[in-house]
Amino acid sequence: MEKPLPESTGQSRTRTPWWDNARFVSATLIVVLHTVGSIMDRHDSLHAFHVAAWAFRVPAFVVLAGVFSSAGPLGPRHLRTLLGSIVLPALIFSLLFSLETKALGGPLDLHIAQLPWTLWFLMSLFCWRLLLPLVVQLRHPLLVTTAVALGLGYVEEFGLQFSASRTLVYLPLFYFGWRLGQGMLREWFESRWSLPVAVAGVLGSLTAAALWHRDIPGYWLSMRHAYRADTPLGLEGAWLIRLAVLASAAALVLCMLRLMPRRRVPLVSALGAGGFTVYLLHPLVILPLREKGLIARADTPLELVALVAFGVLLTMVLASPFVRRLVRPLTRPPVGRLLAPAPAAAPPAASPAPAATPPSAPAAIHPKQALREEVRITR
Repeated sequence: MEKPLPESTGQSRTRTPWWDNARFVSATLIVVLHTVGSIMDRHDSLHAFHVAAWAFRVPAFVVLAGVFSSAGPLGPRHLRTLLGSIVLPALIFSLLFSLETKALGGPLDLHIAQLPWTLWFLMSLFCWRLLLPLVVQLRHPLLVTTAVALGLGYVEEFGLQFSASRTLVYLPLFYFGWRLGQGMLREWFESRWSLPVAVAGVLGSLTAAALWHRDIPGYWLSMRHAYRADTPLGLEGAWLIRLAVLASAAALVLCMLRLMPRRRVPLVSALGAGGFTVYLLHPLVILPLREKGLIARADTPLELVALVAFGVLLTMVLASPFVRRLVRPLTRPPVGRLLAPAPAAAPPAASPAPAATPPSAPAAIHPKQALREEVRITR
């Protein structure tokens, strides 16, 4: 029988270091790659690192989001949580991004249908949470969601608007994460033989990226657009490339989780709880540095190392408890005044009155005892 992995529901007060360690690693890779993203094409080392670590960033975040999601019915409490933890933060940080862009000399654009930069993830996360209770009702959820993800590349209408393409293409990984949280592949995470396989998987990713990173177009990994006819397999076989990318992402995420320490790691485990805050805040810090040309000045190996170290340090600062408490009104805004009062809990149904117990029949009396009783009464 499948058993849930430790603390996978996220409802327990005690956090599991394993998941927090994975979140911190993924968040750090996201921040580092966004820091060097604007100069990545100029340096082979950065471009190879981008390709090698791709699966450990966005796909890993998608899988971890699925691990901590619920497939139960969406009641009022769940919907209120989605509004307060996903929808409102997405709108707030979209507005902050627009205001910052205006302050840096750009136009003031209000992003509604197409959220800027990394905020697409929140729109997709909202849709994944809504779709999961429906997906789990399918007979073969992983097969169906994968077929949709592969076929979507032939539909031009699905693109950046409302993050439609990424939502459906990454849906198999989100469902895969939910299954991991329910205990699927438990033997992989606990057996000894899987450890060298996981090491080989990560080394294989690094080797492939070092050798062929320039041969892997960015649109293969972005999942934002329809297929193109200039793929090596042509338009008819483009779905095979997407299938290979998704399968590789799932396999590499499994390798990362297998290699992740399950014990509490000093500093890393504590900062891993702030992965969501890091994801929301880091674009607001990186954007001014990029627009002012500070990042573009990095060119020597020492400067590139310093830029990567800056990304790691920025992750640690944004994930710190102090920053999380400071920006909590933005990342977890109160929604009480925006929503109707929560429906009162229905009173417990009255238990039915116990049926009347029929009187018990009198016990049989022995004839000699009856004779004595009659003599006693006569006297």
